[in-house]
Amino acid sequence: MSERAELLRMSRVCKSYGVGTPVETEVLHSVDLVIGQGEFVALIGPSGSGKSTLLNIIGLLEPMSSGDYLLEGRSVANLSDTELTRCRGDTLGFVFQFHHLLPAFTALENVMMPALIRAGRFSDADRQYGLSLLDRVGLKAAAGKKPGELSGGMQQRVAIARALARGSPLVLADEPTGNLDTQSADEVFALMRQFNRDEGTTFLIVTHDPRLAQRCDRIIELVDGRVRPPTDVHDTAVSKA
Repeated sequence: MSERAELLRMSRVCKSYGVGTPVETEVLHSVDLVIGQGEFVALIGPSGSGKSTLLNIIGLLEPMSSGDYLLEGRSVANLSDTELTRCRGDTLGFVFQFHHLLPAFTALENVMMPALIRAGRFSDADRQYGLSLLDRVGLKAAAGKKPGELSGGMQQRVAIARALARGSPLVLADEPTGNLDTQSADEVFALMRQFNRDEGTTFLIVTHDPRLAQRCDRIIELVDGRVRPPTDVHDTAVSKA
């Protein structure tokens, strides 16, 4: 990690639900986390360990209860909703287990959706860039097809292209291969790895698949809301490339 510039740093981050009530529950306990630019990191842990909560906080989808979180060197703790939305749009891409493509739109239109949200329309430049991304994920010929006409693996490739459409430096992937067969999972993983190597895009991937986790640069393990101290070579950021 020491040779990489920091992309995000979390210090003593806690998250509680039901604050001030008899059922108040702390699900993240003083989490410290640093991810460098260009890393390809797996986040693992048993169900209920707090992985989704941590990913939501990193993705600026819900606030932390205490602690500090620096994203590209900027503290997000006191940003307004408008500032958080802008920061999320400029910095983060998302890929989910279920692709969440819009069924009424074509593959190309789904990839261009961030541009529509940002500017209210698709430009010719957006269309050309969207086609280039679909070409890179092997789906240029399917640009005019709707999600229902694509296989699960193809839909997830479209979702990856959409996540990269804004040139976001950090992509958060929540079980991106969890709904795929082994071959499709390997193809989707290889695609994310390719963008990581070619573009320097940072990936944080939540996965229950130990095969895929072992192929990442580093493994972060969350247990009972705490980051487990490094115990093997992966946690020293040694690449498995």
